[in-house]
Amino acid sequence: MNWNIIENNLNNLAFGLLLINFLCYWINLIILKNKFLKNTTQLSTIIINFFLSFSLLIRWVQNNYFPLSNLYESLIFLTWCITFIQIILDKKSNSQLIGAITIPISLFIMAFASISLPKNMKLAAPLVPALKSNWLIMHVTIMMMSYATLMIGSLLSILFLVISNGKNINIQGSSDTYKNKLLLKYSSNSSKNFLNQKTSLDNFNTYRYNRINLLESIDNLSYRIIGFGFPLLTIGIIAGAVWANEAWGSYWSWDPKETWALITWLIFAIYLHSRLNQSWRGKKPAILASIGFIIVWICYLGVNFLGKGLHSYGWVA
Repeated sequence: MNWNIIENNLNNLAFGLLLINFLCYWINLIILKNKFLKNTTQLSTIIINFFLSFSLLIRWVQNNYFPLSNLYESLIFLTWCITFIQIILDKKSNSQLIGAITIPISLFIMAFASISLPKNMKLAAPLVPALKSNWLIMHVTIMMMSYATLMIGSLLSILFLVISNGKNINIQGSSDTYKNKLLLKYSSNSSKNFLNQKTSLDNFNTYRYNRINLLESIDNLSYRIIGFGFPLLTIGIIAGAVWANEAWGSYWSWDPKETWALITWLIFAIYLHSRLNQSWRGKKPAILASIGFIIVWICYLGVNFLGKGLHSYGWVA
């Protein structure tokens, strides 16, 4: 039995289902809003995660090490992390928004891993000396999980900015008083003609109220997800420093990967600090988290295009 072919077929099936899921999520979100299709897309995500799990397991058993030794393997594992988190969030949320924003990212990652990377980068190779350590699983898995979590939290912040149209809607809790103030604030000027009649006013207020509720839910969910991903990032960086000292004799070498990991940590530390002391609400922290989304990608993938530093096993030629 050719396990490499099975692994490749599983990844291709996962990619195909991601593409179908992408179309189904957005069609159902915008047009149909069908409960059966919603359940089908959630089940499909579980199947995708299963395919990726089995693919990684095959690679693990075949090569006798956890499949995180090169960029291709880490991309597959990152997709697994994103779909796994999506499954958990889907169970706790009745909205299709989570899947609608995470499936495109998973699809992009799988497309990049399957199509853009050369064949030699997809092949398993003997571990370089620095990777022959138990810290491989401890450090890299936690970092990948933190990247996935922070990406999803940041995507929700981007969604917040899109839905709010960039307006500075400062969510300060779920009090009806505050929401009514927002309704009055945004029911002036451009909405005067719409509010001439009482029926129109009621419809407009209902629309605004629902919109603010949605924004508040997205804002809170983004905060909670980033709040979960940040400790993972912190633990991952600490584990990496310990591993670096064991492998290279230094806890910190200002390697490009280390430097950008620190920048990522600082961005989300500022975000959480501003949310905890309530100095920022709504638009400002959402913008900061959106910047964090770009920084995470630079840290994870962008640095690999430089071809410099101690993390040479992830370079992209």
